[in-house]
Amino acid sequence: MTNLSDTLKASVPDAEQLQAWRTQLGSSFPQIDSIFADCMVDAQAKLSTEGLDDYLAQARFLGKMGRGVEPVLIFLQEWPQIAHTVGEDALSPVIATAKLINKSPNGDAIAPFLQALTAVARRLPTRVQMQHFLNVSLRLMERTSTSIHGIHKTYPSPSLAIFFEKSPQLLKLLSLQGLQNWVDYGIRNTSHHPEQQRAYFSLASADSRAVLQRERHGTLLMDHTRALDLYLQALWQDADVLVPYSTAFDVQRQPMPYFDAMGIRLPDVYDERAGISGMDRYRAALAHIAAHRRWSTAIFGDNFSPAQRMAIECFEDSRIEALAVREYPGLRRIFRALHPSPVDGACNPATHSCLRHRLGMLSRALLDPPRRFEQVQLTDWVQRFHALLAQGESSTSEMAGLALSYLGKTRLQSDQLPNTWFADTEVDYRDDNRHLWRFHELSDDEDMFDAPDQTPSTQELQSLPPRHYPEWDYSSQSLRPDWVSLYERLHPSGHAADIDALLAKHSALAKRLKRLLDLLKPQDKVRVRYQEDGSELDLDVAIRSLIDLRAGSQPEPRINMSHTTNGRSIAVTLLLDLSQSLNEKARGTEQTVLQLSQEAVSLLAWSVGQLGDPLAIAGFHSNTRHDVRYLHLKGFGEAWGDEVKARLAAMQAAYSTRMGAAMRHAAHTLRAQPADKKLLLVLTDGQPSDIDVFDERLLIEDAKEAVRELDQQGIFTYCINLDAAADAYVSDIFGRRYTVIDNIARLPEQLPKLFMALTR
Repeated sequence: MTNLSDTLKASVPDAEQLQAWRTQLGSSFPQIDSIFADCMVDAQAKLSTEGLDDYLAQARFLGKMGRGVEPVLIFLQEWPQIAHTVGEDALSPVIATAKLINKSPNGDAIAPFLQALTAVARRLPTRVQMQHFLNVSLRLMERTSTSIHGIHKTYPSPSLAIFFEKSPQLLKLLSLQGLQNWVDYGIRNTSHHPEQQRAYFSLASADSRAVLQRERHGTLLMDHTRALDLYLQALWQDADVLVPYSTAFDVQRQPMPYFDAMGIRLPDVYDERAGISGMDRYRAALAHIAAHRRWSTAIFGDNFSPAQRMAIECFEDSRIEALAVREYPGLRRIFRALHPSPVDGACNPATHSCLRHRLGMLSRALLDPPRRFEQVQLTDWVQRFHALLAQGESSTSEMAGLALSYLGKTRLQSDQLPNTWFADTEVDYRDDNRHLWRFHELSDDEDMFDAPDQTPSTQELQSLPPRHYPEWDYSSQSLRPDWVSLYERLHPSGHAADIDALLAKHSALAKRLKRLLDLLKPQDKVRVRYQEDGSELDLDVAIRSLIDLRAGSQPEPRINMSHTTNGRSIAVTLLLDLSQSLNEKARGTEQTVLQLSQEAVSLLAWSVGQLGDPLAIAGFHSNTRHDVRYLHLKGFGEAWGDEVKARLAAMQAAYSTRMGAAMRHAAHTLRAQPADKKLLLVLTDGQPSDIDVFDERLLIEDAKEAVRELDQQGIFTYCINLDAAADAYVSDIFGRRYTVIDNIARLPEQLPKLFMALTR
């Protein structure tokens, strides 16, 4: 079996286990049955045993709270991925929020709330950030659900559901603080005007867009994780997960960057400061952390006082920054611009502990090139520090010794005062140094350190979880993020001999096609002349060049030639509509449209096999947006053989035609092919439709948007339509790139010829 087969074969739980889970869920909605097995495979792969029980218990609650099937369907499909991103412990606040919404008049907002969570989790991948988002959402609900004076009735918020639909888009543009400011402005200015409120939270009003632009400042970490990952790998030969945290909600104690076993934690947004861009501030923080990971060694801290640990951290931070600047001198400009410059005498030792202030002055002095300072004592410690570094890289232990010596000789009685001077002492690009300390015994200092369970999961399943794709809403002119759940599977197999019989039936057509194919086959070699460097001498050119040289003329220097293959660089995906309508009899024949499509696809696959072009074949159908099936019939890496024939022989048609999601997924694999031309052929017998969509233009417009997206990715789309009335809609989707085959009986002949015309 090929790699494609190995990848797509799902390890599905046995029927008894599935039935036990289904009983535990207890919901009677029939729509759940078609997706339940796939959801449980995904959940079993991503959740712990306790998490799986909680997952089913909360799904049971959502199914019984009287809001229809939509909330439980969304939760079953989305929660495993959310838990994988944010953590299983986020389930409690999420369900608590859903319960509060359910108790209010805003029950219709539960489905949009659950639908938005997957996209929100990608932008806010920690429990703390998710909790802040939930708090903002509940604040909006409470402040915009209106009560009429004298009447004991509360009316639903006009904007809550809209806010959930727009939240993924908003979080791509705003930090959590910016989102809260944007929401608060909307509450203050539109809470008594429902229409204005709807316009504001749907981003339709001028005020809404203006406030959004005002709050859209700084550099968001989630927009630049790939660039920063590459920075870490290229310059520091280091790699780790970058996890954002919000600086907006912890007023009492601003968090600092740090790293642990779970990744590197950085602020979710950096504004430009002191002439240093947000991106360079991220680079400075990562450079400091990477330098610690390369040159620092943890030491035992049980016998050090807090003041001693503070001094050791100051010297060690300065050491690893000096080594980083030694390797990358350009960092000095960024560090100096971001490092505060405490002023001598700013701290009064009569009223404050000035230890932090003195260490801040020393840290700044150690960052500057060695020179004399006004304070003789400061100059002495700077010289001792650089003398140690001049001997090599030094070490954390040597810095600890130097720090203890410094503290012993500079300590003041006022350092014990309770009031500490903090002004101009916070170096915000430095981490909190938790990695520097080890302890023989547990203490209060260790309580704040994360100690995650590093036991690897034993639930290793070879199943593919659902992929979530957006869908275009033409009425609001926006993409609904993660709206469609697409399940990817290998098509079941039948008997390969059935396809051999079909090819024998069309043997005369195959012979005619072969003559055409021979004209398209790549020639083995093409000679390229007039090359300065080549594989062999071009004698004709060389002789003429020699004659020119002896005649006193400028000789032709390009006297070599080389050979290249005159090959085709084309990759093709054939996407088959396998909806229920293919089971109908074709006009003027006793065969069904599905049988004719089967013959046509078999001939096409055989033809492409003769040419040697990479070809993938897949089918699709849908049963609402929660259940789009994408069935692989042939992978790019598979040769035309019995395994592929067996899948084609088992082709079946059912359900509806949600075309846009299938096209987006087909582009996912086609885009990765190393070919100059990438062609997506769509074979369908009708317009896009599904049973949960009542506006027939919606899926037509979504397919049109998918075609536009594929164009931007360099993928050429073409439709072969078997519907005689297709002219009414197919041009809206594909423009002029389509063919309508009125005589379906000729499809086996027309499809291979059309392919050859498109790839000639």
